[in-house]
Amino acid sequence: MYKMRYLLLVSLLVINYPCVFAQNQPNIIVILSDDAGYADFGFQGSKEMKTPALDRLAKESIQCTQAYVAGAVCGPSRAALLTGKYQQRFGFEENNVPGYMQNYELKDDDMGLPLDQKTIGDYMKELGYSTGLIGKWHMGNNDKFHPTKRGFDFFYGFRGGARSYWPFSEDTLNHRQEDFMERGYKNFEEPEGYLTDVFAEETIQFLEDNKTSPFFLFLSFNAVHTPMHAKEEDLKEFPHLSGKRQQLAAMTLTMDKACDKIIQSLKEKGLDKNTIIIYTNDNGGPTDANASDNSPLSGTKANHYEGGIRVPFIFSIPDQIKQIEISNYHHVISTLDILPTCYAIGGGDINKLLDTDGVNLLPYFSASQNGNPHQTLYWKKENRGAIRHGQWKFLRFPNRPAELYDLSEDISEVHNLAYQYPEKIKEFYKMLFDWELTLSRPRWQLQRKYEGAAMERIDTYKKTEIH
Repeated sequence: MYKMRYLLLVSLLVINYPCVFAQNQPNIIVILSDDAGYADFGFQGSKEMKTPALDRLAKESIQCTQAYVAGAVCGPSRAALLTGKYQQRFGFEENNVPGYMQNYELKDDDMGLPLDQKTIGDYMKELGYSTGLIGKWHMGNNDKFHPTKRGFDFFYGFRGGARSYWPFSEDTLNHRQEDFMERGYKNFEEPEGYLTDVFAEETIQFLEDNKTSPFFLFLSFNAVHTPMHAKEEDLKEFPHLSGKRQQLAAMTLTMDKACDKIIQSLKEKGLDKNTIIIYTNDNGGPTDANASDNSPLSGTKANHYEGGIRVPFIFSIPDQIKQIEISNYHHVISTLDILPTCYAIGGGDINKLLDTDGVNLLPYFSASQNGNPHQTLYWKKENRGAIRHGQWKFLRFPNRPAELYDLSEDISEVHNLAYQYPEKIKEFYKMLFDWELTLSRPRWQLQRKYEGAAMERIDTYKKTEIH
């Protein structure tokens, strides 16, 4: 009975969302953690981690049990979330980490989210939202890529991919510009206190400053990415753990407390009744780097096994329907869906989003639209690739035979069925090749320097042969 009432209420919102949401646009907060393990939350089954705030949020929300990211590392994953597109379509196939792309053609600071791509900030601003980004950017260090030039009215955070959780001191002033904390555009200032706490304080201030108008906030934590910096008071909560695992547990607890402060602030300001919260993670946990736990999934950050690309996902509905019993959602979704879903929530015409790969999840959550939001999802990084198609998971490698798994029976990807289904392997190879033909060349390789040199050698050889 309760579930039927819930579905009816959401269905009415979905069917009428252009007028309902346009008249009373909900606030939206997208919270993204960084490098967290799939199993490292209480609501994901952990008995070691303490995440009471996120556990409560999950209990009152829709939990998506088959949620994926579009990239297995930070930068590409964020690029897909921000644009609603496969990042390979605009050449953002690799992390834009200084030095990481040293064999490619662009300087480090010129590697970023291409300027011809619209972001979720751009789209939400068009709907009249005040937009903010707090935390990690990682979409380009050059000034031209700055968040305030990419659809966000407010920015407080750092441009790079990782930094200290503690303020830089005077003897650490040799850090790059992208490492320093920045308020707005080129107003660099080091905060006092632990960075995760600072981001919570800044978020609460953002809520205060924007409480009278609809807002969209992207809270992009760098927790629990390395370096492994933990607060002493939270380390003491895990005396039975040691080393990186203890540090990770403490960092996770600090992030959970930060989320709790934000949720409590929403309630104190009366904003909880009209604020949707989406919580997820940017990729799987890098088990060696931060001792994260992706079980029962195989793999880690940076590879295409489930442990690298499947993530926790919470979709919290506002208070007016939150009291209704909500069940988990078990079909396949993607962080590609965040942009179109938020756009629909804001009252936008979803039919105008013709160039996105994500879908509006609202009809699927309400059961007004049957079926799977994504029958097929793709991944690619250089020569490695993967497909999730229905129950099947196909993986292509540059240096060993392809693998095939039935995820309906084998979520841990233990039993490789490739040799039992050779025709499926051929089918998936072709699907992956066909998809790759629609993609752009990685931006960092656009100059084709080495190909040009090769062609010159070929031309020289031909002329020699002729004479």
